[in-house]
Amino acid sequence: MEQRLNLQDAAPEGYKAMVGLEIYLARCGLESSLKELVKLRASQINGCAFCLDMHATDARKHGENERRLHVLPAWREVSWFNARERAALAWTEALTLLPQSQAPDADYNAVREVFSDKEIADLTLLIATINAWNRFGVGFRLQPPAV
Repeated sequence: MEQRLNLQDAAPEGYKAMVGLEIYLARCGLESSLKELVKLRASQINGCAFCLDMHATDARKHGENERRLHVLPAWREVSWFNARERAALAWTEALTLLPQSQAPDADYNAVREVFSDKEIADLTLLIATINAWNRFGVGFRLQPPAV
């Protein structure tokens, strides 16, 4: 598959704005491991190979357990994820699949139980940002580095 477009070249100011979001999110205070799980789960749902490769690699760099990465699509079926991770993953799925889910109260209430208002805002910004990156990745056919 061949890359269709390079966002950085085509819209440098837009790309710079997206990077600005990433800089904010890197410093927002959410746990690095949690952020990578969220990015990876949204990228799985959206089928973005470039982002899957990047965030699985980054998750490992942050000490993520290989077995947890393998079962991430079935995270509800195991007890390996803590309450914050479970709430964040459910919120990620709800917002990534927004037309189907309509962000149910149960998922929002679960997030409210374990995250502060600022953390909920940051988590939601994280989910929105990775979903935007996924759309660039899939839409422009970004390719991960060769194996």
